Amino acid sequence: MKLSIVIVNYNVVHFLEQCLQSVYAALDNIEAEVFVVDNNSIDKSVEMVQEKFPQVRLIANKENLGFSKANNQAIRLSCGEYVLLLNPDTVVESDTFSKAIAFIDSHPEGGGLGVRMVDGRGVFLPESKRSLPIPSVAFYKIFGLSKVFKKSKRFGRYHLTYLDENEVNEVEVLSGAFMLLRKTTLDKIGLLDEDYFMYGEDIDLSYRITQGGYKNYYFPETRIIHYKGESTKKSSLNYVLVFYRAMQIFAKKHFSQKNAFIFNLIINVAIWLRASLSIIKRILQRLIFPFLDFLFIYVGIFFIALYWQNTVLATHDSSFPDIYFYLVLPLYTLIWSLSIYFSKGYKIPIAISNINKGITIGTIILLLIYSLLSEDIRFSRAVILLGTAWTFFCVNILRYIVSFMNFKQYPVGENNRQRIIIVGDETETKRVATLLNYTYHKTEFIGFVYPQEQEPDKNFIGNINQLKDIVHIYRVREIIFCGKNFDVKTIINLMEDMNGLEY
Repeated sequence: MKLSIVIVNYNVVHFLEQCLQSVYAALDNIEAEVFVVDNNSIDKSVEMVQEKFPQVRLIANKENLGFSKANNQAIRLSCGEYVLLLNPDTVVESDTFSKAIAFIDSHPEGGGLGVRMVDGRGVFLPESKRSLPIPSVAFYKIFGLSKVFKKSKRFGRYHLTYLDENEVNEVEVLSGAFMLLRKTTLDKIGLLDEDYFMYGEDIDLSYRITQGGYKNYYFPETRIIHYKGESTKKSSLNYVLVFYRAMQIFAKKHFSQKNAFIFNLIINVAIWLRASLSIIKRILQRLIFPFLDFLFIYVGIFFIALYWQNTVLATHDSSFPDIYFYLVLPLYTLIWSLSIYFSKGYKIPIAISNINKGITIGTIILLLIYSLLSEDIRFSRAVILLGTAWTFFCVNILRYIVSFMNFKQYPVGENNRQRIIIVGDETETKRVATLLNYTYHKTEFIGFVYPQEQEPDKNFIGNINQLKDIVHIYRVREIIFCGKNFDVKTIINLMEDMNGLEY
């Protein structure tokens, strides 16, 4: 047998189904076996595999054993000349396996191979090629030097950004998302280290491949889509902690005592910095709207009061006392801001109705307080009413500006809905649209796009040649390609063609 494919799954049933469909489409004329090791998913992944892919060799664990142990379960049962470790949130091209196997067949010194990976938007993933994270390389990565000096052989080593992403190169580290391994190499160096629960095991295995006298290759002549981190939130602090702890295991195992100490020191500093920045970022994100609201409301009502004083009160030789501008008006502003807060106006996604409810309640509170005050400390009902109008205007216009600029961390009302188009023929687009009604939430369906160049009928908003314009004009956030109308290579080409498109 030529190839054994091992997919470890954990609660990503829809991605797993898509992955398996692409895998079997790419296995024509290749003698292969496919393993799915499920780590006790609760999303009916096991049932889906049993029903739709009965030919898969399924291992259904009763607990989450982690990535390394689960892979090793299948590798020990595998019969292939090559073993491919493949993530479930990937889609492979129809020629991926044949091209990758042909290359490594012609390079007997090759122990492992990785391919060019793009994300769900067609953007190249730099982790397709990496260097060993020795202390200096880790330092350059953690403190941002690798991003600033991408073309430097010294500072750009982490993701080897000085190498052409379209050329074959020997690399030190392969990505566990697609890791083609020679079985005889695994027999010599051993399987994945089970001390790693998640993350770091691919670095460890890549290093042992090179230590065993073999080479790792980055092979960009075929591509895969890697949706990247669907089982984990890579922006979360928990991910950072798990990943960096895996790096500490690697350092303890492979570095000298001195280098391991330096590496761990860098890692601990990185964890502290990342945690601090994460906390600060969350605080700032929560405070930005209350701060801006308070600032704009106060400045506006200040000038309203000043105008009222100079145009109305001045005709009666009267004026507001200084305390009105620097104490009373800030209290008005605080009441409006607190009313918005207690009306859930600062919750994400932003609901304009809650904000306006809060302003209305704040105004009622201010007018009630005003009515209860004695005549000598009643300043001006007109300023409250004009201030209310200004508050409605400035607070709402600020949200609409945010909505127009499309800040993802501050979705506003309907802007939180994913704007979707479906690309395919009439039969497939209708089938997919029906599925969307059952599976998707918070979506705004824009329309169908015909998969060929010819003029479509009235049910379509355009054809494949107009895709860029459609995405830009309708501000589309998600494109669904019908698999029966396109092969994976064409889909990736279209995605890469739209890479960098502003919408």
